[in-house]
Amino acid sequence: MRLHRLIAILLLVESRGKMKANDLAEALETSVRSIYRDIDVLAEAGIPLLSTPGPNGGISLMEGYTVNLNQLHGEDVINLFLTGMGIHSGGHTDSGLKLKTTLLKLEKTLPASYKTDIQKAQRRFYFDDTPWWTERLEIPCLESIRTAVWRSQKLQIEYHKINGVISNRKLQPYGLVVKKEEWYLIAYCEVIEQIRTFKCERIASTELIDETYAIPQDFSLERHWKQQEREFKQACKEEEIYPVLIRTNKRREASLHGVEIMNRVEEGDQLTLIVNMYSYDSACTNIWGILGQAEIVEPLELRQYVKVQANLLQEVYN
Repeated sequence: MRLHRLIAILLLVESRGKMKANDLAEALETSVRSIYRDIDVLAEAGIPLLSTPGPNGGISLMEGYTVNLNQLHGEDVINLFLTGMGIHSGGHTDSGLKLKTTLLKLEKTLPASYKTDIQKAQRRFYFDDTPWWTERLEIPCLESIRTAVWRSQKLQIEYHKINGVISNRKLQPYGLVVKKEEWYLIAYCEVIEQIRTFKCERIASTELIDETYAIPQDFSLERHWKQQEREFKQACKEEEIYPVLIRTNKRREASLHGVEIMNRVEEGDQLTLIVNMYSYDSACTNIWGILGQAEIVEPLELRQYVKVQANLLQEVYN
């Protein structure tokens, strides 16, 4: 688990004075890239870690700094862990205050000579993770959902489906997944006796129930989510297929990132692709990102649409 790895990095670096990222990765059975991501998380939390290049370099703590994990309670470490994963609370909760308290505890372990630098960094750097034109969606029940997941408590919820239907469910929370700032609760629903995914923003109310349950030993949250994601994508592909034949130069292929390629044929410097644009309406909306890089060959209805729109644009700008 990443939590164990973060603590292990601190203890290893302190006990050995300096360690290379490769050695840390080998000792903790992970990738070098993961080690550097963990170092970034620890640094953002106020831990003064240094990375020195060269044959005699490595990762070390600032001189005079001592790891003092004993002063952090379990909830403090979990707050750091979740924040390091990019899991930020939504809605009006006290989670932000909890995190700040945790960071203050870490700051207190710094030698006095470094506190000025930390305070300067807090004044000079600011991280704003809110979107430009919209506020982050509030999830009023998020804190109680997180509590239920962490404490393995059953949860009674009122759930609003996308079609407007309201249902009441008694759940056994198995875990939380955050994807692109959207929260999903994976839970066993006692009503239908199956594992289901609930979008947290649609949970209108919650009630913690003091009843115990056991998550199956063979259940993996990551494996379950990835399998569900594959099944969802496959279902979309089967239901929404609109093949579009485009022609471009191989040098421009990199600019076509994000499109679903169904077939690819090379002829010298020329490249012919069949991409799935899901439907005619979707293609008309999303084709503009491709037009400057490729020619739309088929279907003829889409090619004609592009031709008409191009003529209209020419009239406007002439």
